Amino acid sequence: MGRMVADCRDFPSETGCTLTITGTEMEVLQAAAEHAVSTHGHVDGPELRTQIRGMLKEEAPSSR
Repeated sequence: MGRMVADCRDFPSETGCTLTITGTEMEVLQAAAEHAVSTHGHVDGPELRTQIRGMLKEEAPSSR
């Protein structure tokens, strides 16, 4: 599996957050959960992480 992406723009928020996180699935899951708690006031736990996993997308291949 390639790199994964979590993009806050895919979810409505009062702050209009535009953060995008890219990396391995586990890296993105951890960073996105920390961001959701610290910035958006969510509570970390299995439900949040399931929601985050559901929003992850594979990163488009780069043209390097």
